[in-house]
Amino acid sequence: MARPEHKARHPVHLTLRVRPGIGYLRAQRRAKIILDAINAANRCDDFQVVDYVILGNHLHLIAEADSAAALSRGMQRLEIRIAKRLNSLQNRRGAVFTDRYHAHALRTPREVARATRYLKTNYRRHTREYLPPHWRDPLAGRLARPRTWLLETSPP
Repeated sequence: MARPEHKARHPVHLTLRVRPGIGYLRAQRRAKIILDAINAANRCDDFQVVDYVILGNHLHLIAEADSAAALSRGMQRLEIRIAKRLNSLQNRRGAVFTDRYHAHALRTPREVARATRYLKTNYRRHTREYLPPHWRDPLAGRLARPRTWLLETSPP
């Protein structure tokens, strides 16, 4: 199925799920690998990850891309970086991600606000441990300064 047309003014909420056996992504080494890969991907001019959250078996990202091709290439570079390093960490070969990334364009300020809030509070929703009311997830946050108006006007 073809992806819908991407417009540069719309940030995109992306979800990447890993295969069973890859391990807990919030573990210190795996989280560092993922953050390093995202920071390396952000060095491109046409694609950047603005917000992220690392969960046990998947990632949520909010990214900006200049075109559909830039989004596709940027995600491809990011997935390859993460996969190579996670495979190296576990001395394994093969696919790391279950399938292609899932993408949802954020077209309104309300959608952007809900998506950023979702990323900030996602771990709290899924965990079974007690978290104090003012606890902030150390593996979620903003990595880059937004370029689109929609993300620029949303709270970090």
